[in-house]
Formats: sequence, C-alpha cells, structure tokens
Amino acid sequence: MTAFAWTGPLARPTGPLPRPSRTGWAFDIVLAFAVITIGLDYLTALGNRIPLDAHPARMIGLVALSLVSGVALVFRRRYPLAVFWVVLGALVLTPDLASRLIFYPFVIAAYSAAAFSPYRIPTLVSLALGVFETGELRYDVWPIVPTQYVTLLIVVPMLVATLGLRAWRVRADTERERFSEVERQQADRLRGAVEDERARIARELHDVVTHNVSVMVIQAGAARKIMARSPEQATEALLAVEESGRLAMTELRQAMGLLTTDPDGPDLTPQPGLDQLPALVRRVRDAGADVELTMTGDPRPVPSGIGLAAYRVVQEALTNAVKHAAGAAARVDVGYGPDGLRVEVTDTGGAAAPAAATGDGRGLLGLRERLAVYGGTLRAGRRPSGGFRVEALIPLEAV
Repeated sequence: MTAFAWTGPLARPTGPLPRPSRTGWAFDIVLAFAVITIGLDYLTALGNRIPLDAHPARMIGLVALSLVSGVALVFRRRYPLAVFWVVLGALVLTPDLASRLIFYPFVIAAYSAAAFSPYRIPTLVSLALGVFETGELRYDVWPIVPTQYVTLLIVVPMLVATLGLRAWRVRADTERERFSEVERQQADRLRGAVEDERARIARELHDVVTHNVSVMVIQAGAARKIMARSPEQATEALLAVEESGRLAMTELRQAMGLLTTDPDGPDLTPQPGLDQLPALVRRVRDAGADVELTMTGDPRPVPSGIGLAAYRVVQEALTNAVKHAAGAAARVDVGYGPDGLRVEVTDTGGAAAPAAATGDGRGLLGLRERLAVYGGTLRAGRRPSGGFRVEALIPLEAV
C-alpha cells in the first residue's frame, strides 16, 4: 500500500491518450509495411551470408520478431508506450548476429513513445532502459547504417521537420488572425456598450436639466408678479431661482462631452430617484423575492442626476439578483455620509433563473460609466460567504 502511494502519482498520465486520425492510421500502416519489408529483405541477405537454413527454428523466430515489431508500429500513436515495450522486448530476444533486424522499429518506437505517450515518467524510464540495452549491452555488435540508407535517413527527417515547421507557422498565423478578430469584435462590443450607455445617460441628464430650468422659469414668473406688493416673497422666489440655476449648471457641467442623437425623441417621463427606492423594493418583493431596504445617516436632498444614478444601481443589482440568484435573500443599504452617498446591494446566492441566459453583461459596465459622470465608483464581486455584492460610492461634497 505504501509503495503504491509513492509510485501511483508517478504512473498517472499527464493527459489523454492520442487519438490518431484516418490519415495517421493510413500512414502508420504503410510505415509498418515498409519496415517489415526492410526486415525481411535483411533476413534474406543475412541468410545468404550465414547458413541459417541449418537452423530453421531460428529463422522462423527472426521472421516472427520482425513481423511482431513491424505490426506493432501500426499502433504507435494510439498506444506509444506499449508499442515501445513490445519492440524493446523483440530487441532483447534478437540475437547479436541479427541486431539490425530491430534497428528501424526500435528507433521509430522510441520516437513515438517520446512524442505521444502521456505517461511521462514510465516513458523516460523505458527509454533509459532502451538506451542501456542498445548502448551498453550491444555496443560492439550494434549495426552500422547501410550506405544506401544514409541519404534517406538525412533527407526524410529534414523533410518532416520542414513540413512540420510550415504547418506550425500556418497554424500560428491562423490562430493569430483569429485572436485579432476576437479582440476587434470584443473592442467593438465594448465601445458599443459604452456609447449606448452614454447616450442613455445624456438623455436622462437632459431631462434633469430641463426640469430645473422649467422650475426656474416658473419661480421667476411668480417673483415678477408679486414683486410690487410682496417684496419678501419675491426675494424668496428669486433665491429659489438662484439655487435651481446652480443645480442646473452642475448637472450641465457633468453632462459635457456626452453627445447623442435619439431617433425616437426624448423620453419625457420623470426620472426616479432615492425617494422611489421603497416602491422599487416593494415591486421586487411582490415578484416573490426576499428584499430588505435599510437607510442610514441623515437623509438630505441630492441632485436629481445623483439620485437617478443611485436608483439605477439598486435597480440593476436587484435585477441581477433575481436572474442569477433565484431564491436568495437580498439587502439594500443606502447610507448618507458627511462627504458622500453609499449604496450597497448584497444577496446570499442561489440558482440561476432561466432569464439569466438573456443577459448581455453590459449592466455593470453601464453603471460604472454613469457613476463616473459624478466622480463615483462601483465595486462588484462575489462575497466570501457566498452570493454577490455591488457597492457604489458617490461624492456629495461638490453639491
């Protein structure tokens, strides 16, 4: 048991066994036939020099070794290490006077084991045994390569290496082009998502600024009408106009750079804010989700654009919780700090609903673009205890 515990990990494969293609099988069959032919031709020449006819059993044994080692090469890709063991066994059984008989099968089997076998440690050990067998035990009798095969042994490896290098370069160029195309498509999708979100932000900011300007016009008109008979009320109205003007200018400065064209015309529906969060949570709760809303700190008025951004954070986070964590409990925390507004939405995690497959992944990207307009930040990620967390921090010191 202890020995297995030590040797077991060494014998584990580093990957699956290779599965040769039809072309690979055909090539290996032709290769095995060529090796067997060379072996039988060698035995014929050997019989002419050495009287093997006097020992028919020895000749039959050599023919059998040649056939076994040659046929085994058909499976050199599918079972490379087993084929090497078969050829190595044939080499051990081959007498010294016929060592050249297993020379070519041994070289091919050794290469196949090194190139294709996923059992790296057993393969290295087996190759070391093969080197010892051929280099030490048969050093004095190992055959010299025949002259007629020297050119073949030089040209064939060069041809194989050249074809392999060309195939690798073609494959690398194809992969590089494919990767570049994927990068371009991803960049286009990202750019489109940013542009779409900025267009939506621009439309919403347009509505906010329009609302403030409309309030200014109404208040200025009221001040004009009562200025003669009630200067104090007129002064209060003018102060309100001044405050609305400052707020409108703040929203307008934050919207600079966000240009858009809307073929459908502007949406004149009033935009939601922090005061609409209870209604949003109630709608999600009515849909069957367990949602809790908590508001801390001293509530105070915030610019309409910031209130809208906070509302969108909660809306997107709850939508994701319903889609990707069905059955989870969600919590919404809105905190008014001295310098900023903090919005956090967390859930306990759950199973993905069927609607999760329809998401395009642009929600969080859009929220970051929206918050960046006001100098805010967004952090989103999985919680160590399970579930998901979305936190937005929006500064308020400039308003």
